Amino acid sequence: MLENKGTNQYYITRQDSTESNARSYPRKFPFALAKAQGSWIEDVEGNKYLDFLCGAGTLALGHNDPEVNQAMVDMLTSNAPLHTLDLTTPVKDEFVHTLLNLLPTELKDNAKIQFCSPSGTDATDAALKLCKTATGRSSIIAFQGGYHGMGHGAMACTGNLGAKSKVQGLMPDVHHFPFPYSYRCPFGIGGEAGVDAACAFFERTLKDPESGITKPAAVIIEPIQGEGGVIPAPAKFLQTIRRVTEELDIPMIVDEIQCGIGRTGKFFAFEHAGIVPDVILASKAVGGSQPMSVVIYNKKLDKWTQGAHAGTFRGNQLGMKAGTVLIKRVSQPEFLADVTRKGEYLKKRMLELKDKVSIIGDFRSCGLMAGTEFVNPNDAPDAIGTRPASGEIAAKVQRMCFDRRLIIEKGGRNGSVMRCLCALNVTDADLKKALDIFEEVILAVDAEYSKKG
Repeated sequence: MLENKGTNQYYITRQDSTESNARSYPRKFPFALAKAQGSWIEDVEGNKYLDFLCGAGTLALGHNDPEVNQAMVDMLTSNAPLHTLDLTTPVKDEFVHTLLNLLPTELKDNAKIQFCSPSGTDATDAALKLCKTATGRSSIIAFQGGYHGMGHGAMACTGNLGAKSKVQGLMPDVHHFPFPYSYRCPFGIGGEAGVDAACAFFERTLKDPESGITKPAAVIIEPIQGEGGVIPAPAKFLQTIRRVTEELDIPMIVDEIQCGIGRTGKFFAFEHAGIVPDVILASKAVGGSQPMSVVIYNKKLDKWTQGAHAGTFRGNQLGMKAGTVLIKRVSQPEFLADVTRKGEYLKKRMLELKDKVSIIGDFRSCGLMAGTEFVNPNDAPDAIGTRPASGEIAAKVQRMCFDRRLIIEKGGRNGSVMRCLCALNVTDADLKKALDIFEEVILAVDAEYSKKG
């Protein structure tokens, strides 16, 4: 019997027999990709899908952006070096200064950059090493619900227990503090009172001589938790962390790996709070579709010595070339204003839908980073009236969206939050089409669960 190489099943079967059990996306999206352009991808059978995952936010300008691709083609045909370790080149110099010039003035005038191995995980580990070296201290403050990568240090700082529980001996002395999450407030109060409680807990614990936590080497936080369910840190919370860490001389690391590079309508998400951190982690979109991760930090922390952090592929020149093109485009005020405009349209549509159905417990967004949290309306609410998160409903919504040719990913507690990570230059028509599909699916699933009740 001849094998049909033109089917999705052919490639999925081969992948299943050769790739690790750790693979995740093929279990949700069982197809083999053949082509991609903008917000659309096409499988080997010719089926076309709207891609609202975009490499988990890596493809800020969608697939195969013509300007980005042309810059890489020009470089490939120029005999320029493609792999340079940490040697400098004109391409690297332009990338560095393009990126650093977008920092707040207080940091821009005192900034340095460390190129890491390609993934955001390595940027996290590098930043932890940097701060431990600079301070001579060992403990780290992270936050419940946070996600910082899958390396031993990065995973230790991550809140999710799924991946951590089977890996022994992660980096010790990491302390997870409550993160303001009004819908599922860790203090059981929600709203502004919940934010105030989180601020007070953070400050009082770090200033308490009986807290049991030695003075930390760093505090690491996502301005918007991504994998944790698209939970924005309130401006007041970020401002409190910045004030307290400055008072206590503790470096503040902001993880902008998913929420940065224009995703929220500002180039960096921390800008919404008007703070200036000590360390910024950037990856995913910063390489213009190519593998790239960097740590940007205040030069007062630059206490490590030659070879203290390395990485064979830290000299990815194609990523720097593509990243420069992307950064220049995305940082334009009119581009960021358009992200905000489309984000407001998305928010309006989703809040209107939330009012019509019982399976959406909460909707959260900032720019084109959005999360829809599903609950089972037939389950009893907790003491503050919040129903249990439903990963079952979210998975059903995801499958039905896939059947209707929309790719969208889950996250959050129990996998209950459907997240939007579309291209930042998504067209109005494609955004509307995706929301039309999403709404159609949610109304159908809601009707099913309403009958069960």
